[in-house]
Amino acid sequence: MSRIPLHPLQGFLTAARLRNLSRAAESLHLTVSALSHQIRALEERLGQRLFDRGPRGITLTADGERLHDAVAVHFDAIEHALRPSTRRDDVLTLSLLPTLAASWLVPRLPLFLAKHPQLEINLQSTATRVDFARETTIDAALRFGPGLWTGLTTVHLFDDWLTPVASPALIATHGGRKTSHDLSRYPLLGDSGESWAQWFAHFGGSVPARYAAVFSDTDTLHRAAVTGMGVALGRMTLARPLIEAGLLRTLSPHRLKSDYAHYLVYPARSEHHAGLIAFRDWLLAQARSYTATLDAAAAPMRKRRQSTRSR
Repeated sequence: MSRIPLHPLQGFLTAARLRNLSRAAESLHLTVSALSHQIRALEERLGQRLFDRGPRGITLTADGERLHDAVAVHFDAIEHALRPSTRRDDVLTLSLLPTLAASWLVPRLPLFLAKHPQLEINLQSTATRVDFARETTIDAALRFGPGLWTGLTTVHLFDDWLTPVASPALIATHGGRKTSHDLSRYPLLGDSGESWAQWFAHFGGSVPARYAAVFSDTDTLHRAAVTGMGVALGRMTLARPLIEAGLLRTLSPHRLKSDYAHYLVYPARSEHHAGLIAFRDWLLAQARSYTATLDAAAAPMRKRRQSTRSR
């Protein structure tokens, strides 16, 4: 068999990545008809059907998956080799969740920039996890997860903790603070996980038969609690600014450790980036300070609980 031209393979890989022929054709500056012709010619050349076509787009067949896995890495390597290098130690590009950017990093960032005025920081706020192999202009990312990311340097920053929070108005309506066993008297706001089930398993009480509402987004969950809709099992990293502003109050001295934590991650190419090294050291110091502040804030509540038990 003679060599297969590269442009049908590029069209195949683009269509496989976007799962949509129209978008793939547009990104390649082709018509949909031309791209479809390339893919059909490639299928005929290989004697394999590479895509299943449906009303919602295209999906790879088993043969298509095998071809994709075999050739994608080589095209990525070629693209990386041909891309001009513009990396500078005085420019640092970070990817992070919008919620973490707004509630935790941005309020602290002026301290870092004051110490490093020569450094330019570009923040890319996105809910999508960055693919460092493809997005080579991004130097590092702040991630919230289990800490298992193959091929990346992973630096643990701090754990996250969950505790019930509600608006002052809702607490007043229900006669003040309650113990964790009394939380069932409140309307509870659920999330997409099993957080409340874990909470009650640790501290007593039972999961309600139904929630006042269920949210898939933590920030929206907190905002619903601010309106008085119900009690949220708040994630402290995001809820703390709302607590400090008086918009939310905690209902329990207990804290439940989240299964996920906050990390700084970066690929091998960023290991010697001077700006990242400075940012990493500063970030670790901020994380230690933040953790110490959380522990100090929780200590009086723990003492009150122990004093009540000893009476």
